Amino acid sequence: MVLIQKKKIASLVLSLLAVVGLSSTAHAQEWPAKTVTFLNPFPAGGGTDAFARPLAAQLTEQLGKQFIIDNRGGAGGTVGASVAAKAAPDGYTWFIGASHHTIAPSMYKNLDYDIQKSFIPVALLASVPQVLVVNPNRVSARNLKDFIALMKKNPGKYNFASAGSGTVHHLAGELFKIQSGTFIVHIPYRGAGPAMSDLLAGQVDLEFDGLGTSAPQINAGKLFAIAVASDKRNPAIPNVPTFVEAGLPDYRVSTWYGMFAPAGTPKPIVDKMTAEVQKALNSPKLKAIWAQNGADNPNLYGEAFGKQVASDVTRWAEVVKKSGAKLD
Repeated sequence: MVLIQKKKIASLVLSLLAVVGLSSTAHAQEWPAKTVTFLNPFPAGGGTDAFARPLAAQLTEQLGKQFIIDNRGGAGGTVGASVAAKAAPDGYTWFIGASHHTIAPSMYKNLDYDIQKSFIPVALLASVPQVLVVNPNRVSARNLKDFIALMKKNPGKYNFASAGSGTVHHLAGELFKIQSGTFIVHIPYRGAGPAMSDLLAGQVDLEFDGLGTSAPQINAGKLFAIAVASDKRNPAIPNVPTFVEAGLPDYRVSTWYGMFAPAGTPKPIVDKMTAEVQKALNSPKLKAIWAQNGADNPNLYGEAFGKQVASDVTRWAEVVKKSGAKLD
């Protein structure tokens, strides 16, 4: 009798699991049935926007449903990340995070989310090298040797803008100061867009910026690029030397932008989004935009992207410790 009851219970459990599985599959087949939101944790006009908006437009075209951007800037991207972590895991809110979010755990001690536990890594959308850009009306140097000499001659006179305390822009500046033996004052903003606006207006002197934001301004002659922090020159700014060429051989920094789903989002929906994003990133339209912004498509998805996130959390923790970087 007991054995029969156990068999009935086991059969019932299997039936329920099958129903759940079919239900998830059905939801994935129906998804998206309404507007999908990409939560961007930075103000409009920054590097994240440069990739999130074209991707949203491409997915709208592919899937026939509207994909929109919701900008929630503040606290180095942690405000928006917190909102995204609490979003319903139903496939209608996706988080467009950046490498800044792998620095945050070392800078913000009371985060109410965990970049590795509160989200499912979906895709690494783009990787862009950092570039040292100066307002040519405020900084006279036109090469790295002269730039470092100018900074050393005038410690604390010059300042650099960033997308916020604890962002890659901030830590790129701190790393540069360590390796070059210079002191430059950090001025944090609420995102790359506002920082770039003030740099162009001459309110700040320079910036360690993602090429996605700076390339158009460099090519328009509004900013001067001292060096790019990659292994080789970037096709978007072919005349700009790398830091290696210019005399700082260990200085390499890039900013990546990635898509995450709130933890608990059904796997069939995550899998469908992953496939659609991969299709979008391989479209001629997005390939052209990425190239114009000096970006690579790293072709990292799911678990492989998750490993990149974990590696960067460790790397930036070491830089924060060594530099003594703090929230301004």
